[in-house]
Amino acid sequence: MTWNEFFSHDRFAVNAGVELLAVSEGYARTRMLITPEHLNGGGVCQGGALFTLADLAFAAAVNSHRVLTFSTSSNITFIRSVASGYVYAEAREVVNHPRMPYAEVRITDEQGALVAVFTSSGYRKKDVHIDIET
Repeated sequence: MTWNEFFSHDRFAVNAGVELLAVSEGYARTRMLITPEHLNGGGVCQGGALFTLADLAFAAAVNSHRVLTFSTSSNITFIRSVASGYVYAEAREVVNHPRMPYAEVRITDEQGALVAVFTSSGYRKKDVHIDIET
C-alpha cells in the first residue's frame, strides 16, 4: 500500500478535494483547488475546508513513522482569506514523541503567501502499525 492509497480512505478529505503531494519522515505536503463549493457566504474559502487541508497534512506527517496516530487537539489561526486557485499545506513534525507528537502546518496560496497556521498534537497507537511501501 502507498500513502496515497492509505489516505484515500479519508473520505471527507478526498471529497473536499484534498490531494496528498508528498510524505517523508515527519513531513507532508497537501493541496486543494478552491472551487465554488469551498466558498462561504462572504465569497472566500470556508475555514473548515482549510482546516481539512491542514488536518490531512498533519495526519500524513505524524503517521509517516508507520504507527497509527490520531489528532488529540488542533488549533488554526487564519491570517488572510483566499477565494480561488490552489492552497497548499506543509506539515512539519516539531516533536516526534513516541506517544504524543506535535506538528505545525503552514497553509499558503499559489504565490506562497501565508493563509493560516495550524498546530496539532496527536496520540500514537503503539500496537497499530501501518504497512506502507517505501
